[in-house]
Amino acid sequence: MRRERVKFAAFDFTRGSDGSCRARVVLVRGAGQDFVGEAEGSGSPTGELRCAAVATAAALENAVEGALRFELLGVKAVRAFDATVVIVSLSCHNGGPAVRLVGSCLRETDLPRGASLAVLNATNRVLGNAIFVR
Repeated sequence: MRRERVKFAAFDFTRGSDGSCRARVVLVRGAGQDFVGEAEGSGSPTGELRCAAVATAAALENAVEGALRFELLGVKAVRAFDATVVIVSLSCHNGGPAVRLVGSCLRETDLPRGASLAVLNATNRVLGNAIFVR
């Protein structure tokens, strides 16, 4: 077996007129093998970040075919050093003790997309051990 990376293919984020939001994340592996994650949430600034992060975690779970489960513990946009950083904290479960993961993404615009990328940043190391081409 050889290892193969999951790549960020698409990110769609919409805000509803009713104060809700919806995120759709597509990850791709190999020759067009797509893994989709979707989530809906509150249209508040924190709700939008959470929605995007949950959709990304769902796409990752699909990509690893249930070998890992991810639980979003928190997400926040922080202003530091004259820049905005989106930080996520996740719990990763693989049948043993849960592992806590933290990821970040420097982003000035489109903060929900930054939350999605921060999840990928947090999970990058553990995914390498879970994704194999059969």
